[in-house]
Amino acid sequence: MVSSTPRELYRTLTAELEHAGIPDAAFDVRCMCEQISGKPLELFLLSDAVTPEHGAQLHAMAKRRIAGEPLQYLLGEWEFYGMRLFVGKGVLIPRPDTEALADAVLEHAKKLDAPQIADLCSGSGCIALALEANLPQARVYAVEKSPEALVYLQKNAAYHSSRAEILHADVLEPQTAERFRQLDVIVSNPPYLTAAEMQELQTEVRHEPEMALAGITEDGLHFYREITRLWKKTLKKGGMLAYEAGDGQAEEIAGILRENGFANVTVRNDLAGNPRVVEGFLAE
Repeated sequence: MVSSTPRELYRTLTAELEHAGIPDAAFDVRCMCEQISGKPLELFLLSDAVTPEHGAQLHAMAKRRIAGEPLQYLLGEWEFYGMRLFVGKGVLIPRPDTEALADAVLEHAKKLDAPQIADLCSGSGCIALALEANLPQARVYAVEKSPEALVYLQKNAAYHSSRAEILHADVLEPQTAERFRQLDVIVSNPPYLTAAEMQELQTEVRHEPEMALAGITEDGLHFYREITRLWKKTLKKGGMLAYEAGDGQAEEIAGILRENGFANVTVRNDLAGNPRVVEGFLAE
């Protein structure tokens, strides 16, 4: 039964999510109410009544959230680097941790004149679009293998009137790397979860595409080894390669870069203080 007033509905849905053990239940219900009503929560709560249609939609969203579906998929969008991005089943949800990777690239790329940048395993395009928005003279490429993720990458690029060149291809295939030459920057947030971590995923994360999460090998580092080996040939001397790292992986990734001829290899922390970004520069 649909609650008769916005306040009653808000309280009812929040209580249902809390009872189901959903963290930050009140925040989730706020986002749902604002999405469906098109109003800030404060104005929604001041309304006289909830339309039957909106009430049914909110109850349906709450049911899906209780079943473990990520809030971001329910809303159909999320924010990254101040940009609205469309997300849904089949694409990795942009996370605040990844903003540290964009920060690292921007710090270097802003010193360059019209840099050429390739974002590998681009997913929603969050990194590529954030870089392009802050580097007006850059030429940005976004490479993604998954057809499902590609839909969101193209939709987000169109929404932001992006000039990024989108390539539907496998970054682990040599012929993909062979299309590029003289890049200034390669950036990637590749799949990196270990086999053990894949077995322990939270319910919400299990809704995200395995292709974007699983690092293939037991240690989760397959993409780092192969991308570094294949793509270093596409970089200019002194060019930057920057990765997002999973928990406990940063030093091993730094070792992979050094073994492949990268110098000035650095590990940076994210806002939570965790080692999150590994960057290096192809030796002159």
